[in-house]
Amino acid sequence: MRATRRSHQVESIRLRAITVALFTFLLFAACSFPAAVEAKVYIDITSPSAKKLPIAIYDLQGPAGKEISDIIRDDLTFTGLFMYIDKASYIEPASERFSQQNWKPLGIEAVVKGTTRENNGLMVDIAVYDVFDGRTILTRQYQATRELVRQLAHTISNDIYQSFTGLPGMFRTKIALVAEDDGEKGIYVMDWDGQRVRKLGLKGTLVLAPRWSADGTKIIYSSERSRQWGVYLLDFVKMSEKRIVASKGTNMAGDFFPKGDAVTYSSSKDGTPDIYVMSLKDLASRKLTHTQGIEVSPAVSPDGTHIAFVSDRGGSPQIYLMRTDGSDIRRVTFDGSYNTSPSWSPSGDRIVFSCRRGKNQICLVKPDGTDLLQLTDAGNNEDPSFSPDGRYITFSSDRDRTRGIYIMRANGETQKKISPPGLRAYGPRWSPN
Repeated sequence: MRATRRSHQVESIRLRAITVALFTFLLFAACSFPAAVEAKVYIDITSPSAKKLPIAIYDLQGPAGKEISDIIRDDLTFTGLFMYIDKASYIEPASERFSQQNWKPLGIEAVVKGTTRENNGLMVDIAVYDVFDGRTILTRQYQATRELVRQLAHTISNDIYQSFTGLPGMFRTKIALVAEDDGEKGIYVMDWDGQRVRKLGLKGTLVLAPRWSADGTKIIYSSERSRQWGVYLLDFVKMSEKRIVASKGTNMAGDFFPKGDAVTYSSSKDGTPDIYVMSLKDLASRKLTHTQGIEVSPAVSPDGTHIAFVSDRGGSPQIYLMRTDGSDIRRVTFDGSYNTSPSWSPSGDRIVFSCRRGKNQICLVKPDGTDLLQLTDAGNNEDPSFSPDGRYITFSSDRDRTRGIYIMRANGETQKKISPPGLRAYGPRWSPN
């Protein structure tokens, strides 16, 4: 009976892994290439004084047109870089050709138009216009199956975002998380905006936060099975799951190294928890810390040269930094008596973490310990993780009495819950792509 149940579980993992891979393949295979236009940066996202760009986004004409347009509006306005102008002010009918003179008096700087049709799936034509220059800055045709309409819309958002900023959008990224399911905790994946929540079929009595590899093809996580804590690796390409750490004591997943050939983890197999590095080629481990205190939550810097971790060697849990060989250990946080869960920004210039200020909040700090900034102030907030472009942060919070997943801009603005109502969820981790 146990063997049968295990067989079903493995098959479930494989099927879901295939599904995730297929979703990615189908949409990218179906999209055509954009028309070439002269590169121009309309929004400098590095400028603190950058103003929002007023943009008009029509409801696309045809099947699923309004649904796609609504998703594009939500994507772009959340960034804080675009200001959506309500369609009640548009004087140009959607079916007419773009005319610069219809928009200049309104102060609108960009216009998005398009049509959809069904032809062995969903076909979408998009055009984006620059009002000031009176020119087309993006034309593109998209094709996908009807059930992939949200991914298609996010892809359009990415292309519009890149047309104005010169940088890739993050609207097709995912967030992995842990949620309670039928008395057990399992790993789920959802779109960045909380839609299309789906189980991966990975369960245990206890499961802790997953971590993505840099290429998005693997996840490591901790799980208690048969009364033993192990570190597990899920490979979406090979469609396999395996336990990579199975020693005595409590073993907690840490982070991947940038090349994906090694991981960090903490283990109490020698007594109190210490930090280890493991090669994924031969599963050989080496110990980096050797104190009688607690050292947990190792997070590898984007360039692979340093590891941020939590230690109570100074008397209370604080964020520390060391080189990947265990040398040059130094303390990063000094404000507050309880700082945990460090996670790096993609550029490595900031560390986001959970800081106790009466309740647990989300804080930012530079690796040298300067420029500490508190981002949240409502409820208990934990498990922070940056988006791949470094402009947003996901975290868990109990501010509405049920722990769920939230996102916000990296400066703390526009905090909103994205996990479904009633789903008790925590440990979010933003995918790298």
